[in-house]
Amino acid sequence: MDWKEVLRRRLATPNTCPNKKKSEQELKDEEMDLFTKYYSEWKGGRKNTNEFYKTIPRFYYRLPAEDEVLLQKLREESRAVFLQRKSRELLDNEELQDLENYILELIPTLPQLDGLEKSFYSFYVCTAVRKFFFFLDPLRTGKIKIQDILACSFLDDLLELRDEELSKESQETNWFSAPSALRVYGQYLNLDKDHNGMLSKEELSRYGTATMTNVFLDRVFQECLTYDGEMDYKTYLDFVLALENRKEPAALQYIFKLLDIENKGYLNVFSLNYFFRAIQELMKIHGQDPVSFQDVKDEIFDMVKPKDPLKISLQDLINSNQGDTVTTILIDLNGFWTYENREALVANDSENSADLDDT
Repeated sequence: MDWKEVLRRRLATPNTCPNKKKSEQELKDEEMDLFTKYYSEWKGGRKNTNEFYKTIPRFYYRLPAEDEVLLQKLREESRAVFLQRKSRELLDNEELQDLENYILELIPTLPQLDGLEKSFYSFYVCTAVRKFFFFLDPLRTGKIKIQDILACSFLDDLLELRDEELSKESQETNWFSAPSALRVYGQYLNLDKDHNGMLSKEELSRYGTATMTNVFLDRVFQECLTYDGEMDYKTYLDFVLALENRKEPAALQYIFKLLDIENKGYLNVFSLNYFFRAIQELMKIHGQDPVSFQDVKDEIFDMVKPKDPLKISLQDLINSNQGDTVTTILIDLNGFWTYENREALVANDSENSADLDDT
């Protein structure tokens, strides 16, 4: 029977003591008691009606004001605890929009980013987030473990920008600083000669000292994500991160994939010669005497000391601590020239230092 009908019948039951008329307040109290009794039974025997309301979650929490320091700290700690709870989960690209939002919210709280125009915020966030993806997802699966985010130093680098007296040198070496982000984005705009927001192979060839070989650039556009044969800003960021961090395993993995033209998982004499021939051609164009490939090949194998004397794996390259030198020799004429003349350059630097000391 419906509990409302039971209540209605009970209230309609004749009073057992007709001579004693109940007051209006007593009738109301009795009505409430009966309502509570039958409602509790209907809901499963709740002893306290207030328990029902205790289960309703709170839906809104206001953000702390800037002057509420303790609440700001509490919010940061709460976010950290939340991330720790989810640290074992894999987040994909869509879910990592939480990371983008986090960095976007951080910008106004970091004094070293005060000079950024709001119109640049989206490019800044893209630049910052790309570093997380590049180093924490080297296989390009589109997923990152939050545990890896917490374990790496990137968040520390980001929060370092709270320091109002951060030195110029520290800012220049910090990927997340305003000068660094503006430098990278400015280079991209300068390379984009036709102003279509994308980079062609010809436009990218002017990157750095403009001495990268066409063979290497061909491989970049063959292996990396492009749109109608042109590179967007995100793909460009991967390219920059790889070339600016050639000592890092993730960067070496990026470049190794480009050098592994046969997709065998190792570099052999054929692949080394394939790339070095382009260096020899550039040397001729610049009026330099080409260096023998045989000599360079022997030097590379001596530097790397691979497990297999005829093959160089990615792990061999990483273990040798010579990966940056080897890759530079094969893809960039200026880099090869610097390597080839390293002894003369060292001697010249020593002489200059001595002259300064005498002065």
